[in-house]
Amino acid sequence: MEFTVEYEQEEDGRWLAEVKELPGVMTYGRNPDEAVAHAQALALRVVADRLDNGESVPALMFSFSMA
Repeated sequence: MEFTVEYEQEEDGRWLAEVKELPGVMTYGRNPDEAVAHAQALALRVVADRLDNGESVPALMFSFSMA
């Protein structure tokens, strides 16, 4: 499964990153790198939870884009 992480800067200066293929996986960071790193970590936690619950998950890949 390939994950697309989109990120953008909010009006308050924080950066928001979202994993498009996993609804609800959205994180904030002080800069783009931190926001993306948090989103990647949360995506992996969600995938691990799905595996723990017996759901199958294809091979993982990440791609990045700026909104």
